[in-house]
Amino acid sequence: MFLSVFDMFKVGIGPSSSHTMGPMVAAARFLDRMRASPFQFAGVRASLHGSLAFTGVGHATDRATILGLAGFAPSTYDAALADAALILNRKTRRLTPEGLPPLRFDPATDLAFDYGPPLPGHANGMILMATDPQGDVILQETYYSIGGGFVMTQAELAAGKNTDDGAPVPYPFKSAAEMLEMAASSGKTIARMKRENELSRISPAALDAGISRIWQVMNDCIDRGLATGGILPGGLNVRRRAPNIHAQLKAEQGLNMTAPHTINDWMSTYAMAVNEENAAGGQVVTAPTNGAAGVIPATIRYWLDHVPGAAPSRIGDFLLTAAAVGGLVKHNASISGAECGCQAEVGSAAAMAAAGLCAVMGGTPEQVENAAEIALEHHLGMTCDPVKGLVQVPCIERNGLGAIKAVSAASLSLRGDGMHLVSLDVCIETMRQTGVDMSEKYKETSLGGLAVNVPNC
Repeated sequence: MFLSVFDMFKVGIGPSSSHTMGPMVAAARFLDRMRASPFQFAGVRASLHGSLAFTGVGHATDRATILGLAGFAPSTYDAALADAALILNRKTRRLTPEGLPPLRFDPATDLAFDYGPPLPGHANGMILMATDPQGDVILQETYYSIGGGFVMTQAELAAGKNTDDGAPVPYPFKSAAEMLEMAASSGKTIARMKRENELSRISPAALDAGISRIWQVMNDCIDRGLATGGILPGGLNVRRRAPNIHAQLKAEQGLNMTAPHTINDWMSTYAMAVNEENAAGGQVVTAPTNGAAGVIPATIRYWLDHVPGAAPSRIGDFLLTAAAVGGLVKHNASISGAECGCQAEVGSAAAMAAAGLCAVMGGTPEQVENAAEIALEHHLGMTCDPVKGLVQVPCIERNGLGAIKAVSAASLSLRGDGMHLVSLDVCIETMRQTGVDMSEKYKETSLGGLAVNVPNC
């Protein structure tokens, strides 16, 4: 089983990896199918199902689908060009992706929100169609956005193709138990094993450059969020709070008047800065999803800025360790809020962050596994109930608390010897089972919880 660090951490745009990035990626894949087809196409259509329909407007799924069919991709997204493309579509009812003729597309009639039962493969389903000059569908594909920007066709999902199928890697662990066994037999850290797996696919220079870019985008996102005020879009009138809290914390530095627990405010502010940027549609890194994008950057920034002895040269070890844990969660359970609730998003992110922090603070592989388990265990059962379908309430604050839990979990594990009762594998399986049992109202549909008890205006 191999999931690259660049699968777990993808540069993209807000507000949602499942609902924004995923549909855009699916549309890009469909355009590729159209380009490879011998048919003459004249138009495209799309239908959104399940969670993509229920919270699609709040998560900008409609916008993302249109832009994807116009040829935009999350990794190269340009906001100004995207806005211009949407304006042109409203005027002409046409899309002009490269390598294809102008395609009829009227959002009012060619983009459908299906609020019936979800498609059978996953809660985040969409059907893309291409039509001939008479308007008849001559090419169709069903896609599932399965969390973290990962997209699979109906056939790929049925075949269970959700990991790299290339040449074998040196350390192909599919469970935490296997990971620990391989670490013990090889004498290598989790980060070192993960690095060697990556190097079976790419060069050392490419790996290091890619990891550096991941952290650069994460850190830049924090800085933008700390410097940008105002009201978030979407109609809830949620005010950005990170800049004001950060200013207060900066003013208190050196005054010898702050309580020890104020460090929690620093962690929360770093995380909130990221998720306020995400809610505004800014550039973020899936970590492992957009809805949980603030936990890992906040934990790294806390470590760099507040922990004596922290070294930027170890960020790679942090991210590689975190990616190893995230891969286990995705392979054996889910990182999708629409599938398993927010335990699968912020819970997974906290487990990844705890593992990474424990590793760079000198933890053994056993302590790293323990840190991840502690963090995930104490997110079990967490629902995903975004108010008005927006990735704002409770999502933004929740990332701050996820970072705090991650740091606490890493600290607790470092106080022990790695021996503990509940294994990470058991915790991941419990999370999966809890997600299966969880009511659909609490899995990113905005049909229960805070989403129905908080006024939407």
